Amino acid sequence: MKFTAGEIAAMLQGIVEGNPGAEVCSFSKIEEGQPGSISFLANPKYTHYIYDTQASVVLVNEDFVAEKPVSTTLIRVRNSYEALARLLQFYEEQTGPAKGIHPQAYIHPEAQVGENVYIGPFACIEKGASIGNNTNIYPHVFVDRNSRVGENCNIYSGVKIYHEVQIGNNCNIHSGCIIGADGFGFVPQSGSEFIKVKQVGNVIIEDNVEIGANTCVDRATLGSTIIRKGVKLDNLIQIAHNVEIGDTTVIAALTGISGTTKIGKNCMIAGQVGMVGHIKVGDGVKIGAQSGLIHGFDDNATIVGAPAMDSKEYMKCVIGFKKLPDIMKKLNEIEKRLNSME
Repeated sequence: MKFTAGEIAAMLQGIVEGNPGAEVCSFSKIEEGQPGSISFLANPKYTHYIYDTQASVVLVNEDFVAEKPVSTTLIRVRNSYEALARLLQFYEEQTGPAKGIHPQAYIHPEAQVGENVYIGPFACIEKGASIGNNTNIYPHVFVDRNSRVGENCNIYSGVKIYHEVQIGNNCNIHSGCIIGADGFGFVPQSGSEFIKVKQVGNVIIEDNVEIGANTCVDRATLGSTIIRKGVKLDNLIQIAHNVEIGDTTVIAALTGISGTTKIGKNCMIAGQVGMVGHIKVGDGVKIGAQSGLIHGFDDNATIVGAPAMDSKEYMKCVIGFKKLPDIMKKLNEIEKRLNSME
């Protein structure tokens, strides 16, 4: 599939600077550009590559100013990174799987399947489940009874969706995800025994959510575990029972959120963050990598550390940590002097 710079510029509402007939059929990083590929420049740290790149076309911001001649064709757009995202989405739509139901897929007679769907080999759609229009169910996906997958979704190979799960429209759930497994609920008994608490709630995933590979979202004990619209979850995240994550919050890999914790909207949570259960994190909170939250935080806080604290207070502590060896040395010297005076 080939496109010219002129066609791409029209699609992105950009302006061609160079050869509008330059053809591209692939994507590349600007430092690894090859003839016939399109790249982009968004980070100023990579500006020097634009003068030597072999990419046929490069997306740049409207205000980009070249310090020396550029041999490649440029397309000036308002935001080059956003333009690339739109272009990649269009490319995926054009090169996605063929529609239709593979003969080796199993669909229960009482399941509902929408129009223009793809259901791959060895996928299993159980009784009462429903699949929305234009959704792709890749091979080896399991959708249990009475679950719903909305329209325009991509459910990638190996995803397991347990019973009663509700997934909205325009969602992407990547390989290895488990949606709706039992929450970690056990009651301690005498003699070091534990009794399992039955998890009879469900999981609700709203529209425009993306969940990375091998992430687990547990079902609620009672009620629902809720992932609100626009949330983006990275790979290898654990979301426990009855957690609620607010609109357009983003969470990086290896984060673990304990049961019944509530996270507000528009939060940014870095990798390897841990949260205890039954706390509330406000809207717009930013949490640094490897932070450990043992209590909640108000709106718009910026926190880091374990235990997590205000970022400014944490930096003061870091300065103190660096001084500890010198402080210990001085204390030892004082102790020796005091001992010699006895």
